[in-house]
Amino acid sequence: MISSQTPFMDLRFHVQTYGCQMNKHDSERVFGMLESLGAEAVDSIEAADVVVFMTCCVREAADTRLFGQVASMKNLPLREGSPLSERLVAVGGCIGQRDGERLFESLPNLSVVFGTQNLASLPTLLQSAYSGAGKSAEVLERSTAFSSDLPTNREQPWAAWLPITVGCDNFCTYCIVPHVRGRERSRELDDIVAEARGYVEAGVKEITLLGQNVNSYGRDLYGEPRFAEVLEAVAATGIRRLRFATSHPKDLTDEVIAKFGTLPCLMPYLHLPAQAGSDDVLKRMNRKYTARHYLQLIEKVRAVRPDIALSTDIIVGFPGETADDFEATFNLVKSVGYSQVFTFIYSKREGTPAAKWDDDTPREVVQQRFDRLVEVVQESAYRNNQTDLGTEVEVLVEGTSKRDAGVLVGKSPKNQTVHAPLPAGFTIDQLAGGFVTVRVEEARTWYLRGTVVGIEEASA
Repeated sequence: MISSQTPFMDLRFHVQTYGCQMNKHDSERVFGMLESLGAEAVDSIEAADVVVFMTCCVREAADTRLFGQVASMKNLPLREGSPLSERLVAVGGCIGQRDGERLFESLPNLSVVFGTQNLASLPTLLQSAYSGAGKSAEVLERSTAFSSDLPTNREQPWAAWLPITVGCDNFCTYCIVPHVRGRERSRELDDIVAEARGYVEAGVKEITLLGQNVNSYGRDLYGEPRFAEVLEAVAATGIRRLRFATSHPKDLTDEVIAKFGTLPCLMPYLHLPAQAGSDDVLKRMNRKYTARHYLQLIEKVRAVRPDIALSTDIIVGFPGETADDFEATFNLVKSVGYSQVFTFIYSKREGTPAAKWDDDTPREVVQQRFDRLVEVVQESAYRNNQTDLGTEVEVLVEGTSKRDAGVLVGKSPKNQTVHAPLPAGFTIDQLAGGFVTVRVEEARTWYLRGTVVGIEEASA
């Protein structure tokens, strides 16, 4: 790690993050590392001497966005007073891991490339580029370290991402993640609990456990998954709210499901990616479960926690998807009645088996299927939110509305966005990170709105 007696003391940096929660967590570590060296974080590329892109390569749109944004910075002038002769641009995350030094060929103004396995190398690579040694790249195939060992600067002091695994062993045929995040590795339970306990002592109100597949936690350490034990142990630290992402249906056990009924801090929200409702498509995706098995899991979860909010991921237009396949997916989504669905049109990712498969389904047909699915998703989300109309919900306050600074915004236990006017006599600085009770007077498709009727915690 670079000494604090370096030119980092004079630098300003900006981090742009794309993709999943793991990338957001890694970005917080980038903030922590660079700030610990004396650099100052700024809110815009224009004001930064160093720009770090934490990238995602799950879909083609992410590549396009990154390449366009980096290229557009080529002629962007440096801020007045910058100690650099030209802006340093670093690309990390999944695109950095996938492409490595090849990125220099297509992005001439790029200075540094690093991968998912060597986040800690970023300061050294930047120092090398800063000192005139030229472009620097380091991409490791495997690491024994966890990014959680690095300094951090969390986006919100009252919420924390806590990785329990990294990598993935599932190799779904459409997914690039195992190739850029590596094989699955689990953290020692004692390390997880120690980090969680530290967050609780620091005043964190909500912890989200992270992994490409949290349900398989411990298989590499103990020979079998022990995620239920992780939930129990973290809950015992006294955390107020506990969440996790993401779950693979094939590894969701009865023991984990039971925790929704026995752990008060485990929030009534589950993201369980189905990806498709056709058994033929699921088999080609290498998902290792059937639609029937998936629906049985939903029944079990609702039996334990009837009020639980469910979300999922769905891919439309997977190679070879027939009209009947899509109808099976459509019917599954309609049957479950999700509170939220992340719908995607299939995006070919080079290096995955599905990228080699031909598909003659016209693009307009895929788009029509996608539009149909979105419509039923919106109807379901609206219908689910209506069940909270007239009730009182506990809200963890996050800030104010972008449209109206007089309206607070926060999250309900079911992960719904909730709006309410700031109560008289309180500022958002007093309420942010605390809990309020909101009486729901309006329920829309994607949010609830109401009036604050109780304030549990507020800053002095």
